[in-house]
Amino acid sequence: MASEFEARTYNTDRSSTLQFIVSHVKRHPAVGIAMIIGATSNAALASAVPFFIGEAYNAIRDNQDLQRVGLMALAIIGSQLLRGVLQLMRNYSAEIFAQRIERDVRDELYASLLGKSMTFHNLTPVGEIMARVTNDVRELNFLFNPGLNLIIGSTMFLILPTVLSPFIHPALVTAPLLFIVAYVFVQVNYVRRIHEVAQRVRASFGQMNARLAESLDGIEVVKGMAQEKSESENFNSLVDRVRSNFIEQADVEARYFAIFLYGMLFVGGFLHAVVLYQNGGINQGDIVNYAGQLALFTFPVFTSIFSLSRLASGYAGGERILNIINEITDLDQNMEGKSATLKGHITFEDVSFSYNSASDKVLQGVSFSIEPGQTVALVGQTGAGKTTVTTLINRTHDVDKGRVLVDGTDVRDWNLESLRSQISIIEQEIFLFSRSIAENISFGRHDATREQIMDAAKKAQAHDFIMGFPEGYDTVIGQRGVTLSGGQRQRLAIARAFLTDPPVLILDDSTSAIDSATEDKIQKAIWSAAKDRTTILITHRLSQIRWADHIIVLRKGQVVAQGKHEDLLGESDTYRRIFDRYEEQTSFYDKDRVKSYLDRQMTEGK
Repeated sequence: MASEFEARTYNTDRSSTLQFIVSHVKRHPAVGIAMIIGATSNAALASAVPFFIGEAYNAIRDNQDLQRVGLMALAIIGSQLLRGVLQLMRNYSAEIFAQRIERDVRDELYASLLGKSMTFHNLTPVGEIMARVTNDVRELNFLFNPGLNLIIGSTMFLILPTVLSPFIHPALVTAPLLFIVAYVFVQVNYVRRIHEVAQRVRASFGQMNARLAESLDGIEVVKGMAQEKSESENFNSLVDRVRSNFIEQADVEARYFAIFLYGMLFVGGFLHAVVLYQNGGINQGDIVNYAGQLALFTFPVFTSIFSLSRLASGYAGGERILNIINEITDLDQNMEGKSATLKGHITFEDVSFSYNSASDKVLQGVSFSIEPGQTVALVGQTGAGKTTVTTLINRTHDVDKGRVLVDGTDVRDWNLESLRSQISIIEQEIFLFSRSIAENISFGRHDATREQIMDAAKKAQAHDFIMGFPEGYDTVIGQRGVTLSGGQRQRLAIARAFLTDPPVLILDDSTSAIDSATEDKIQKAIWSAAKDRTTILITHRLSQIRWADHIIVLRKGQVVAQGKHEDLLGESDTYRRIFDRYEEQTSFYDKDRVKSYLDRQMTEGK
């Protein structure tokens, strides 16, 4: 299966949910065998108790043999002590078994998510994914313990009393066998019904989780537009749906017919034993023994209502997990592809692209070339396809038609990690992690020293404001960097780019929401970052457009003009209209200050 990234190979069978689960079970044979041995021995030693009690009863009835009674009592004590030890081994093994499988499945699922294309992540709600990574994987844990653990144990409690009954009298196997046949039929029907409900429970929980994550992610918008009540009502409707599905599951569980079957088994089996006793086929101690064997059926009957529910919920969770893992992605990491240091020569050859086959083309017949070390500005109206162009360079998406070449090689023939690690993209909405400032700057280079981090921050004009925090570079910033201003986030992103020192730097409208004073600082950082590397600017800033070596004008997904600023002003009506609009939008700036600043930079050779 194609994947952009694969952290670990488990060699699991993903052809079906059952095969997927079984392949994970096979990875831990030792603890699985220990669990089965513990479950088997538990049932065997439990079945021994009625036998010892029956023998003691006969000893008292026949000749008051208290010594034999004492031996039977010691046998019961010894067997149950051994049973306790083996039970500890069984439960310990079952928990280890379940926890290891939960760990492995979560690892595999997370690696799969990292390997999915951005198309997948753009279309799949984060909350839905979180529900599968956390809750569904946890349900898979419960499938094994207590689910499978109890099912194996209860199965042994069905088999051993049935096997031992003929040793009391051959005819006494009739009632247990009839019960098992009816029990299996009833349980298959129960599992089918509970599985259907469990699927709805898991799906509704995922929808609820998705809405919750979306609301919390957009909490600023919710509060800003006073929509708390509306969001609460919408969320409550999803909660009600989850509740209704859980009630439906409980309703199925309440109609658990196996309990009625057990009552019929005990009454029928006991009456059969009494008839045999009256005919001289068995003695009183045998009746006690047989009644004790029948009583062991209570364990599978009363535990299966819980264990089978865990099995159904876990299996439904496994289906949802496998659906995510098996989600097809067109991009692959191309491990055998080209790995080399980028020079920064980028070429688009008749490139067309759409985000899905049903949508209109975002790019049509786009062709241009960028030389190594050149600074290029992409300009155009909103929706012209500027950002889409940059996503094709690092293979966030693949072209529908044409080719994108980096250093003369189609990007699809590059090793994906080698390609992306040498292209740094700074977007308008900077994503920062809830970690320290130092960790955010060094995200692309975890081996960077503190001195290297500080040097990158200084080049990005970020060192001064960082040192203004009480804990400096160890300051932990809020999720997405909400504790920082827009300019501060931009400078941290530029510092991150300085530290990774990429041959290709892409700035996607990264100064659009910044005041003029902050822009001066970021502009210095950008000019410094662009030196000796291929730089692509998507910008509405006049200073950056005029400063570029080459300008590419996009309109409705097509290149309508390209060249230098002065040439385009005279030759391209489209560019002239765009440039005039940009001038109007920057009326709050001191244009003489901007011009003076640009002239100074050009004089200094920057």
